[in-house]
Amino acid sequence: MAFSSSMWSSLFVPNPNKTNRFATFSPSSHSKLLTTTFAIPPLSTATAADVTGAIDGTTVAVISGGFVAGLTALLSLSDPERRRREQAEEVGGDDKEVVREYFNNNGFQRWKKIYGDTDDVNRVQRDIRLGHSKTVENALQMLKDEGSLQGVTICDAGCGTGSLSIPLAKEGAIVCASDISAAMVAEAEKLAKEQLVSSENGVSPAMPKFVVSDLESLDGLYDTVVCLDVMIHYPQSKADGMIAHLASLAEKRLILSFAPKTFYYDALKRVGELFPGPSKATRAYLHSEADVERALRKVGWTIKKKGLIATQFYFAKLIEAVPM
Repeated sequence: MAFSSSMWSSLFVPNPNKTNRFATFSPSSHSKLLTTTFAIPPLSTATAADVTGAIDGTTVAVISGGFVAGLTALLSLSDPERRRREQAEEVGGDDKEVVREYFNNNGFQRWKKIYGDTDDVNRVQRDIRLGHSKTVENALQMLKDEGSLQGVTICDAGCGTGSLSIPLAKEGAIVCASDISAAMVAEAEKLAKEQLVSSENGVSPAMPKFVVSDLESLDGLYDTVVCLDVMIHYPQSKADGMIAHLASLAEKRLILSFAPKTFYYDALKRVGELFPGPSKATRAYLHSEADVERALRKVGWTIKKKGLIATQFYFAKLIEAVPM
C-alpha cells in the first residue's frame, strides 16, 4: 500500500536494539519505514502483577531479545494447542465460540477497561490501550486522507466498544457496527448515545447501526469495510475466508489490522503462552503479511498502504487494500 508523499501518517515501530521514534507508513509496498519510537525494555521493567494481570492469549508481552533467548528451552514445555482444545471443548465449539464466550464474560470486563478511560488498569493494560488507540487513530486518518467522510458508508466489523465507530459517526459517516459479543455491542451503543450529542448547529450525528453478528454473517454493501484487531483470534485458514467475505462487502476500500507473524514476534507469543494469566482467554494467532496479501489477491484486491503500530506490549500491522 502506498501513501503519496502528502499522505504519510505516524505510527509506532519497535526496534529491540535501540531507542525508537515515531515512524511513518511506507509510501509503497516495497519501501522502508523511515523513522522509529519507544524502546522495548526487558521484562524486568514490568512487575509480575502487571504481566500476569494482563497477558492472556490475545495479549503477548514484547520482551527483550536476550530474555527470549534465555527462555527458548522452556518453550518446548508449553502446550498451547492442548489448552486451545480444552477451551473449545468447554464451550462446545471452535474458535468462534471461544471468542463469543470470552468477550461476553471475563473478556468483556477486561477489555472494557482497556478500551475505556478508567485509571483502574495496570501498566501493561495501559500500554495496550495506547497501542490500540494508535491503531484506531491511524485507521481513521487513512479514511480521512481520501476526503470528507460525510455520507460515506462504513462497516466496522468487530467494533468492540465503539472506539472507531463513534469517531466515524462524528465525522458524518453512515456506520454499521457489528461484534460477535452482545456485551460489547451493548456497551458500544450506550457510549454512542452518550457521546453523539448535537453539534453547534443543533444537528446530531447519525447513530451507528449496532448489530450482534460474526463476520461471516454480515451482509450489505459499503464504501469501506474496517476490521481492527479481530484476526488475532482466528488461524490463517479461517482468516482467508473472513478476508474474502469482508472484501465482498466493500466497494472501494478494506482496512485490516493483524498481529504480524515474524520470527521475533512468534517467539514472543510462545513465551507469552507460558504465562496464560489468571483467567482463560481466546487463542491468539499471528499472520504473515505475505499470507494476508495472498488472501487479498485471490479475491482481486491489493495492498495500497501499510504500517506497523507497536508499543511495549502491543503490536499490529495496519493495511489498506483496494480492488485491483
